[in-house]
Amino acid sequence: MAFLRPAALCVALAAAFPAAAFAASDADLKQLRDQLRELRDTYQQRIDALEQRLAAAEARSASASTAAVEAGTAASEAIRSVAEVRATADSVARRPASASAFNPAVSLIIDSKLTRFQRDPSAYRIDGFIPSGGEIGPPRKGFSLGESELAFSANVDHLFRGNARFALAEDGGAGVVEVEEVNVETLALPSGLKMKAGRFLSGVGYLNQQHPHEWDFSDAPLAYKAFFGYRLQNDGVQLRWVAPTELFLELGAEAANGGKFPGAERNANGAGLWTAFAHLGGDIGESSAWQVGVSHVRANPRARGFEDGVDPATGAALQHSFSGSSQTWIADFVYKWAPSGNASDTHFKLQGEYLMRRETGELNYGGNGNDYAARFRQSGSYLQAVYQFMPHWRVGVRGDWLRSGTADLGGLDPAGLPILAGYNPTRQTAMVDWSPSEFSRLRLQLARDKSRDGEADNQIWLQYVMSLGAHGAHKF
Repeated sequence: MAFLRPAALCVALAAAFPAAAFAASDADLKQLRDQLRELRDTYQQRIDALEQRLAAAEARSASASTAAVEAGTAASEAIRSVAEVRATADSVARRPASASAFNPAVSLIIDSKLTRFQRDPSAYRIDGFIPSGGEIGPPRKGFSLGESELAFSANVDHLFRGNARFALAEDGGAGVVEVEEVNVETLALPSGLKMKAGRFLSGVGYLNQQHPHEWDFSDAPLAYKAFFGYRLQNDGVQLRWVAPTELFLELGAEAANGGKFPGAERNANGAGLWTAFAHLGGDIGESSAWQVGVSHVRANPRARGFEDGVDPATGAALQHSFSGSSQTWIADFVYKWAPSGNASDTHFKLQGEYLMRRETGELNYGGNGNDYAARFRQSGSYLQAVYQFMPHWRVGVRGDWLRSGTADLGGLDPAGLPILAGYNPTRQTAMVDWSPSEFSRLRLQLARDKSRDGEADNQIWLQYVMSLGAHGAHKF
């Protein structure tokens, strides 16, 4: 279709009406000019509109052609890439294993502290309780290296995953490397089952499964220090089962060597410690979540030694030991709140555990072969609350309580074991911390510790925790 341009249209009209063009009056000429101008404007508008439609149609056509070409090119590249991946996979499968194939996830947690105490940390004890022999004392005064951690983990194959974690610490001015966890866990057991074998942190309670850098405070609660030497860790096997239910339901059991408190070093076949635990949890709306749990720990310590009192003849510390049955029950709970489930800006966590221990057996006093029937009934608990009031900033408080009960020592004079004299230690702690990212944290902690009878200790802790490398998500 062709359209007349304005100039051509004027020529055509002049040729069609030559007589009128010469004979017309000025009024007629003006009228003709007006009509011509109106006609020209009308046709120009139509021409412009049609040209715009034509340009748009041409652009769409070009875009469709380009898209078709690009789609064809992408498809060809995808097919070529798939072929290359398959070829590479076949090559790798045929290639023998080499040292370069070892590529685990590696992480390093750096922990350091600056402290100020009223009492001597080296003389720390928890009165009313048999010493656990664990790392229960606070760090030395002033600057000190905390318990840093070096961890490795990787899938061995489609069936197993290996984990190793080493604690890097300082003891008496010398560097110490402790094997915290080295274990293998299954990846492909059916029906929600998972097995772990090696050295691991027990699944009992709530806090026990967390590493120190995950804690909301700089140290463990008194109950964990008194009952487990700050955590229950053993060599053995663990079996967990997660039920296929809407609510989270986990059941677990462990059989272990039992060489650490509340057990004792042993040279015997089989297991010396057994545990069983269950955890149940769920959501309350979209902003809250909860979890509760119950656990049981049973050990049969033989000659579990500890020091208490002084031999008047030699001035040396008296050596005692306990043999018998030790059972601990734990009830734990945790409640978490975050607006619409988004914890990045603000959130709140309430956490607590109650521990009760019953031990029955024979107490050997002073290593002289004199055994006395002994029975202990003791308990402890803690309750803590942590609130993130703005991004990166949290505040928290914790209360610790222990009840030593009344030790039944048979015919033994209780004055001979002063550390077992009835006493109920307490501790109150407050903290504020700043985490500029999920990989770093600075914490200020204030505490009033009354673990030692008649010796309240006001403490100030300044701690930093830094995470380098791969770092998995923390447990609920």
